[in-house]
Amino acid sequence: MDLQSGFPLLLQQFKALFRKNLLLSLRKKPATFLQLFSSFFFVFLLFCIQKAMTARFASSTTYKNVADPQALVAPPIPPCEDKYYIHKPCFDFVWSGNGSARVRTIAVAIMANNPGRPIPSTKVKSFETKADVDVWLFSNPMYCPGALHFVERNASVISYGIQTNSTPVAKRGQFEDPTFKFQIPLQIAAEREIARSLIGVPNFSWIVALKEFAHPSEEIPSVLQTVGPTFFLATSMFGFVFQMSSLITEKELKLRQAMTMMGLYDSAYWFSWLTWEGIITLLSSLFITLFGMIFQFDMFLKNNFAVVFLIFFLFQLSMIGFAFMLSAFISKSSSSTTVGFSIFIVGSVTQIVTAAGFPYSDNIRKRYRIIWSFFPPNLLAKALEILSSATSPPHDMGIKWSGITECPPNETDCVITISDIFKWLAATFFLWFVLALFFDNIIPNVAGVRKSVFYFLNPGYWLGKGGKVEEGGICSCIGSVPEQEPLTPDDEDVLEEQNIVKQQKSEGVIDPNIAVQIHGLSKSYPGTTKIGCCRCSRTSPYHALKGLWVNFSKDQLFCLLGPNGAGKTTTINCLTGITPVTGGDALIYGNSVRSSVGMAKIRQVIGVCPQFDILWDALSGQEHLHLFASIKGLSPASIEVVAQKSLVEVRLTEAAKMRAGSYSGGMKRRLSVAIALIGDPKLVILDEPTTGMDPITRRHVWDIIEDAKKGRAIVLTTHSMEEADILSDRIGIMAKGRLCCIGTSIRLKSRFGTGFIANVSFNNGSANGQSLPHGVALTTSHHEAVKQFFKYHLDVLPKEENKAFMTFVIPHDREALLMKFFKELQDRESEFGISDIQLGLTTLEEVFLNIARQAELETATAEGRLATLTLTSGALVKIPVGARFIGIPGTESTENPRGVMVEVYWVQDDSGALCISGHSPETPIPPNVEPMPSPTSRRSQLPVHGVVINPDRSNQ
Repeated sequence: MDLQSGFPLLLQQFKALFRKNLLLSLRKKPATFLQLFSSFFFVFLLFCIQKAMTARFASSTTYKNVADPQALVAPPIPPCEDKYYIHKPCFDFVWSGNGSARVRTIAVAIMANNPGRPIPSTKVKSFETKADVDVWLFSNPMYCPGALHFVERNASVISYGIQTNSTPVAKRGQFEDPTFKFQIPLQIAAEREIARSLIGVPNFSWIVALKEFAHPSEEIPSVLQTVGPTFFLATSMFGFVFQMSSLITEKELKLRQAMTMMGLYDSAYWFSWLTWEGIITLLSSLFITLFGMIFQFDMFLKNNFAVVFLIFFLFQLSMIGFAFMLSAFISKSSSSTTVGFSIFIVGSVTQIVTAAGFPYSDNIRKRYRIIWSFFPPNLLAKALEILSSATSPPHDMGIKWSGITECPPNETDCVITISDIFKWLAATFFLWFVLALFFDNIIPNVAGVRKSVFYFLNPGYWLGKGGKVEEGGICSCIGSVPEQEPLTPDDEDVLEEQNIVKQQKSEGVIDPNIAVQIHGLSKSYPGTTKIGCCRCSRTSPYHALKGLWVNFSKDQLFCLLGPNGAGKTTTINCLTGITPVTGGDALIYGNSVRSSVGMAKIRQVIGVCPQFDILWDALSGQEHLHLFASIKGLSPASIEVVAQKSLVEVRLTEAAKMRAGSYSGGMKRRLSVAIALIGDPKLVILDEPTTGMDPITRRHVWDIIEDAKKGRAIVLTTHSMEEADILSDRIGIMAKGRLCCIGTSIRLKSRFGTGFIANVSFNNGSANGQSLPHGVALTTSHHEAVKQFFKYHLDVLPKEENKAFMTFVIPHDREALLMKFFKELQDRESEFGISDIQLGLTTLEEVFLNIARQAELETATAEGRLATLTLTSGALVKIPVGARFIGIPGTESTENPRGVMVEVYWVQDDSGALCISGHSPETPIPPNVEPMPSPTSRRSQLPVHGVVINPDRSNQ
């Protein structure tokens, strides 16, 4: 199948990723709706706030043009209840000078002639002197708004004084002016009645009118200039958080890593996201501008449309670039909301500082303005201030496109123009985007791999030859990796395989039937020193792979088995380029994994089914196949046909258009297998592909894998020994970074199994026979006769028995006796009541456990790791992990001078670690085994250290 490459492949990947982003956005309707239309909510809030401010100042002439002020004639003395915060019962006013009859007459006239409202005597209180009034006011605060003090000098002179509280107070946003509300009415009333008293005309006309000065209107404070920057920052934060979360999610769930393994170009990945977010930003900015015009804000109506639109577009674009950069530092998508909220808080504070005049002022150094302008919210605040001030007087017509390089007419301290802000926002976007690409390369990815800080100085990077990758954090001091000593394999088959590969390498032989050649592949993780706040943490080097030499042939399936930590995943990661190789090399169809050019070619010919499903929950199975087929480089005309064929093969046709998030575990694994096989790859790596499948589907997938062998090599890892036994052409079992054995299933069983398994079925047994505990004898004569026959000829006892059958394990060293033995047993079937005899090799699972146990024993012995064995008697014995035969200290006796031993049974737990499942009955230590030392002379209930016994080593 011809695959595209170069620029056509880049363009195809870009289109596929752009479509993926579009589909994800359409499937996440609430998030997309908020990105596009959240501005309506915030603009509406601004509109409500503006209307509330206008209503608040509607009664004030400060915000009106007053050319011919209207006179306010003789304001009356208001009732005391009109004063804010007064105690009741209150007094409208108090007065002093009641010792004079003439003054008393004047006070009565003030109460009677108050315009519009005569004041009752109960609302007025009189005193003799001003001092008396002061004493009363001090003792009764907040009971009276004002006081009059009269003094009759002579028949033609009466003086007066006014006393009010001049402190203005506010209530529900309204300020109370004590001078105009209380002092002036008292003054007018006192002068009027004193004049009438002095001239002796009670009805003398006394009209006093008050006028404010003519003045132009002041502009009501612009809500767009005050709280607008914060609201529009909040609008942009939706896209900021959603974009950052999307990038981090694809990194956290290894979705991007999966696409990279299939040959994804980083440039296609980044530009697909940039293009999609650019479109969303453009639409969002357009809606902001239109909503502002709909709600009749002068800033949106009077300023040039393109100017206002570009401010919001470039600001949001710069914030998207900022999100790209920050995503490189964050590994958990759940942290994106916290980071976004923190950026919003910081941005709101800096916008307030910007509105206060810092640093865009002549008296502040330019270097501060430069630093301040790198943060996009600051530029938005300044831009909105300029645009708002350009339309704040009603006669100002705003900023036109031709005037973006000029300062607004009413800007007295102009150090930055709209044109400058455009340039800054565009420059900061490119800066953040370039930094995002830089940090994405130098900050360790999910596999802990990164490039050098100065990777861009390597000419090979720009020539498409890549560059060396490193591991560990930027601030980690990576120690040197100690060289591994050459290891000679203990197994003869592994040694033979190694010699073959080495000979091919030295002779430069390229075997066309070999798909993968692994030449001494090693992977070591060096010790690092991480400098923390108050301490340094050091880790020792770890050798994950220790010189792997092996060939993977075409048209074959190589099964790689091993316990957890054996090096299987590390091997796969090295072959797929996820993890850099420390030593050695691997050639996949002649391309080296150590070369970035070679790895680029390798990724075009491999398909990978990871251990865990790497799928988008919001995409359907069909959309996944279309995406990965496009990334792989299939021609657009063939993608639909190939996808449908793959769906049929894995039985997902009916669920093709269902979202992967609704798939069962087995369906997801089938989809992952289909993705691995798409594009007809020459090498397929399947990491536990049938996990979670039901037996029927598992068998079907086995058929798919069996058919897929033709024309390609397959590497399979699995925990199912049955799967490995059925599918594999060759099996390699790894442990502790080394290849312990290699060969066909039969070869491994014959070499590492406990022997042959003989199953003897009886005529008088039933399918419902119940298994009896080990060691419990059956009384039937047939059973006893068969046991004695096996004991006499082969010296073996049944490992399992019930009413229906017996199972015997026959060691390999009895193989020469088997033909004669089973011929005689078959001749005596009627005598023993036997209905069937089956003979087979031991299971692959037992081989695997033996290899894993032996490797674990070697490591545990070196590291001193022990497990506790509980004997039947209740005694506790400490034994090395993986030990099979253990001598029990303190069991020497006359009958058993060397003591007794037990065989320990090991199994793997859910995590893959070895654990004790039980032990055999105690048996005497054979004479040919060297006697063990006796640390204790009697049994103890406290844990003692058992002695490992190797039956293969006998006394000479």
